[in-house]
Amino acid sequence: MKTHFKSNRLNKLNKLNRSIHSKQHGLSFISLLFVGGVLAATGVVLAQVIPTIIEYAAVDKAINKAKLGSTVAEVRDIFDKATSVEDIKSIRGQDLEIAKEGDTIVVKFAYQREIHLFGPAFLTLKYSGVSK
Repeated sequence: MKTHFKSNRLNKLNKLNRSIHSKQHGLSFISLLFVGGVLAATGVVLAQVIPTIIEYAAVDKAINKAKLGSTVAEVRDIFDKATSVEDIKSIRGQDLEIAKEGDTIVVKFAYQREIHLFGPAFLTLKYSGVSK
């Protein structure tokens, strides 16, 4: 009787063990490589995009300084000085649109940056803004 009980118990344990193994979940090695590749590619693109975002913030700060000028030439000169200090390469003072609305000077800008991804593929980022 004890032998029969032990064999039944072993059969149940074997069935339980097989069912646990057949229901395991997780990433296979190929899936892990794919996910790692996607994360690496995303990281490389982000490493190239973040400096353009920082440069956009510097341009925005520079046009808000430049709007304090009283003439168009002075606004462009102030902006050009700020671009040399902030190391802005994407836009110059001559690219600005300067208008007077009422008593305030409004400075607008728009530019784009291209980031080479691979082969003929590029990521184009378009930036624009208006002085506050």
